[in-house]
Amino acid sequence: MHIDKLEKNWAGISLGIAGLFVTVILGSAFLHGIHAPSNVETIDSAKLHLSAEFAEDKLGAHRNANGSITVRMVAGRYGFYPKELTLPAETEITFRWVSLDVIHGVHMPMTNMSTMIVPGYVAQVSTAFHHAGDYPVLCNEYCGMGHAHMWSNIKVVSKAQWEALNKQGGANHG
Repeated sequence: MHIDKLEKNWAGISLGIAGLFVTVILGSAFLHGIHAPSNVETIDSAKLHLSAEFAEDKLGAHRNANGSITVRMVAGRYGFYPKELTLPAETEITFRWVSLDVIHGVHMPMTNMSTMIVPGYVAQVSTAFHHAGDYPVLCNEYCGMGHAHMWSNIKVVSKAQWEALNKQGGANHG
């Protein structure tokens, strides 16, 4: 089979560009510490309210022994629960998400927080907020007619403010 020299050149250029794109994407991911979610943990979405971890009284922020925070949230048509949370700045925070019903996406602008929440699985993302302020939590996966109203809000305060709120009982749960 004869392939014209011009076609060979263009095929080489096309493959070179594709290789360059792959190299840039992988290099960028490596340099910025970006990696695919690897926490594969299953849960029965129909029994979330009965689970030890995602029962209604267990939702919200909880301090771990090492000083980090674990936040447990539930996504369901059409909201994230709890709706409001207060969290400390400059602290390692692990978000654990589950879905009650359909696939949801969670995105928090101005952070590295963006993941899919698939029914039957626990989505886990770790982050730290470096600046105090209000951070909206938005659903970025169409989940039905009320999708546009699916939101939550995270208020980030200084560690000292969070400690004071915690002593008053106002920061642990949203």
